[in-house]
This record gives sequence, C-alpha cells and structure tokens, in this order.
Amino acid sequence: MRTRSTLPVALVAVAALALSACSSASQDGDAGATGEAFDLASITKDADIAALVPAAVAEDGKLTVGSDLTYAPAEFVDTDGKTAVGFDIDIIRAVANVLGLELDVQSATFDSIIPAVGTRYEVGVSSFTITPERLDAVSFVSYFDAGSLFAVAEGNPDGIDPENLCGATVSVQTGTIQLDALNAANETCDEPIKLLTFESQADVTSNLVNGRAQAMYADSPVTGYAVLRADGAIELLGEIHDSAPYGIVIPKDDLELGEALRAALQKLMDDGTLAQVAGAWGQAEGVLATAEIKTAAG
Repeated sequence: MRTRSTLPVALVAVAALALSACSSASQDGDAGATGEAFDLASITKDADIAALVPAAVAEDGKLTVGSDLTYAPAEFVDTDGKTAVGFDIDIIRAVANVLGLELDVQSATFDSIIPAVGTRYEVGVSSFTITPERLDAVSFVSYFDAGSLFAVAEGNPDGIDPENLCGATVSVQTGTIQLDALNAANETCDEPIKLLTFESQADVTSNLVNGRAQAMYADSPVTGYAVLRADGAIELLGEIHDSAPYGIVIPKDDLELGEALRAALQKLMDDGTLAQVAGAWGQAEGVLATAEIKTAAG
C-alpha cells in the first residue's frame, strides 16, 4: 500500500514497518462516487491565487497530472471505463478550479509517475506518502493524512477495543501490513486474535457486515470508503494509527508551482470545502488543516 501502518503501541510493540510504494495485494473498489457527491463546479477561480501559477504551467490552461488509477477510493476508473474518479481526483480537480486550470489526468503506473514529474506531468497525484527517499527526487505539497483504521458493526455490539484485540475475530486482506501487524500482535495474546484473511478487500468488508468478523482492519481511506458504502451497517472504530501525510508531487526545485498549489489547498481547507470534497468519499477525517511545501531541506 502507499502508506505505513501499525497497530497501537498499547496493543503490541511491533517492529517499525517501512514506508512502501504499495502493497502486494490489489485494492478492489466499485467504480463511481458514493454518498452525496460534492458539486465541484461550484469551486471557482481565485484570481489572486491563480496569479501564482508559473507561466509555463498556465500557458496551455491545463494542469497535467500523472495518476495510477487502480487505487479505490483515492484514484480509479469509473464505470464508463475511462473517467478518472476518487477523492484524490476530486481534490486535485478542486485545486485546478481555484487555479483557473482545466484538469488533465493521465493514467500511469505508480512507479513511473515521480520520474516523469516535471517532464511528462506537471504534478503527480496518486496517494503518495511523503518520505525522505522521495524527497531526494521531488518535492511535495501536503494535503491528507492516511494510516490504518478499524471498523466494527454499527454500535460496536461486541465491545471491541482497538487497543486490545486479543480474542476478537478480525477480517483483513492478505498481503497487507495490517495482516503483518495483527500476526505480530498475536505473539503477545494469551487468547489469540482469530484472523479471517481474504485476497479481496470486498470480502474483508462483507465478512464484517454479515457478522462472521467482529472487526476489520485496513488502510484508513479504504475503511472509510467501506463504511460509507455499507449504508449504516458498520462504523469506524478508534483513531487512525501511525498516520503519514500524502502530498501532491512537484518538481524538486519548482517551489513557485508549489506555492500556487499550497495556497489553493489552504483556501479549500480554511473554508471547509476540501473536507466536503473528501467527505463525499468518506474521507473527511483525513484532510489536513494546513498545507505545507515539503522539500529535502525541510
């Protein structure tokens, strides 16, 4: 996956898990937005912020974005088989509207995006966690926090404690670091966690909804999306664990473009619009309060 996650320290002392590009397991997601969609057309150009856009970017009236459209609910392809959708896509579209630019999303493999930012793409948006290694090659503008998050049946009828899962039945996707963390937690349990493992995240969620599992554990955006789609059958439990910020990728030394993106994001954060945009995908809790330009220098 594109973020790092561990169980709470109070549950188990797990060895530090390295940040990675993505998990070995695929993310299943139904195409199309869910919940009450936000009207992105209502977000209009801010002339003062638009004036910050570098001439090289503004000259064609487009913001060209590289994105790996395989990661629901952040960025994926709609049911028409061609339209990019997801909370990341809606966020960068909102930013483009503030900047007075048309959004041009181009599908790319995840590992190919960062090397092409500044040449093929003006920015990269694909659930990129900001890491020291990536900062050696590019800079970022932060906008979102993600980690790992639990969900349980509505009302938490079994009284599941995310700080102590020993004895609980938990569904989890294979190939994820959430599964690794749960396995590590089991080493400290007198009554082990019963793990229901599935290749598909859809199966992880359905086993919670149908009562076979007492909790599920997944990336925080994935868990939020599952809750949104479950029509009240399940709810979030506890806080996001070991969160790390996502960032819009910009060329390493293009801080002029970075400042335009930062100002647009901050405007959308300050007036609550960004939380509403992400909230249409069940992701309002991940939106940061402050957008910052992140470089290797700090």
